[in-house]
Amino acid sequence: MTGNRAFRVAATSARVITGALVAAAVVVGTVLAISSSLPTIAHEPAQADVTPLPGDAVLVCNGDFRALGRDPSNPLEMVSAASPRFTSGGTTGAPASTTITADDLVGAGDVRRLVGEVHDRTAPLIAGSESFTLAEDDLFGFAAAPCRPASSESWLVGGTVETGAKDIVALTNPGAVPSTVSLSVFGTVRASTSVIVPAGTQVSLPLSSIASGSEIPIVKVTATGSPVRAVLQSSLTRTLDPAGADLQDAVPAPQRNAVIPGVQVMQAPADGSEMAVLRLMSPDADTQAVVTMRKVGDSTSTTELPVTLTADQPTEISLASVPVGEYVVDVEAEAPVLAGIREQDGSGPQTDFAWLLPAPEFDDEVVVSIPEGPAPRLVFANDEDEDAVVEIALPGGDPSSVTVPAGSSASFEVDPRTSYSLSTSGPVHASVRMTASGALAGWPVWPEAGAQQTITVFP
Repeated sequence: MTGNRAFRVAATSARVITGALVAAAVVVGTVLAISSSLPTIAHEPAQADVTPLPGDAVLVCNGDFRALGRDPSNPLEMVSAASPRFTSGGTTGAPASTTITADDLVGAGDVRRLVGEVHDRTAPLIAGSESFTLAEDDLFGFAAAPCRPASSESWLVGGTVETGAKDIVALTNPGAVPSTVSLSVFGTVRASTSVIVPAGTQVSLPLSSIASGSEIPIVKVTATGSPVRAVLQSSLTRTLDPAGADLQDAVPAPQRNAVIPGVQVMQAPADGSEMAVLRLMSPDADTQAVVTMRKVGDSTSTTELPVTLTADQPTEISLASVPVGEYVVDVEAEAPVLAGIREQDGSGPQTDFAWLLPAPEFDDEVVVSIPEGPAPRLVFANDEDEDAVVEIALPGGDPSSVTVPAGSSASFEVDPRTSYSLSTSGPVHASVRMTASGALAGWPVWPEAGAQQTITVFP
């Protein structure tokens, strides 16, 4: 091999070795770069936490009690039978009141719209209630109900079209635009209808006009355009004698656990009439439910009833076998259900009845107005594992307190024509009860609307 050729071979070998070393270095560098954290550049989007301003608190009352069929030549005409005795209150004093018209009612008085105006970015807690004592040729009994917010969907549980019943659905639109309200009847006969409720008005229609032939009607109320307040007014005549009156609020939705505090089961008369009946319906699916009853103040159950429910089919269960007393009724189901209990204090003239609805759980401050009427009291139920202490006070006043034991219940006497502030150390259910001979009424204590939550805004 000549010197020049040997030099070329050596140079070529050096280049090959150098290239191999460079390639190996590149591979090692790439592996290290992949496995190591490299510096990044990130930009956080602009954002801001904002708490929306709350709106004014608005409640809608019922207005006059309506008499139906007083004019035989115009049996669907409604006339005012009584004006309500009204009570209101709030954390900043009595709320302002404006009026809503009821053009379809002869001799109508004002329907109240209560407004708690926002002050310093805070909406006050407000409450109102109305009551009636009726003693006329065609109406007898005691009826009372709270003033409540309007809603886009609600359910009326306790209606009837039996002989002698004159049930009326009252729809009130407190808004500034008309509402189209759909009424869907569930029962042995399915039916539906729609009605226009103009802005700032109340419109009523007999339940029999939409639920004729349905033995156990439950009505779903759906409003579009503007929310409405739905109330069921009931009265009953047996033979020629008036035998009770009631005002029943709507419930917002079915629920899996319904708690009804303060149900009274009374002594049955000699004719064997039902003194208490439970109405149930599962709107969505077939389901199994268990009804548990325990006396107020007791933690052990007195009665436990299993119930099988078919979807969309209302059913009623007699509570005739339950001993006389005052109870908390608990309905637990695998699917959401609607529930209501009808109690009565007799079957002849000069008697009364009331529909009682589930009381939602609350753990924040609420204000409750107690209207004029007999022996008012609050009934509390606690289905939690710890005792709850409820403070009851005039807004701005010194509180009294009642302890509601875990898994039990308690009651507290209050004064009529008075508003109270309730606050609790733990979640409870509560109902207002007013009872006397020939005078029954009761309704849930509803939690206040939720406070405005902070939201994150990305410009």
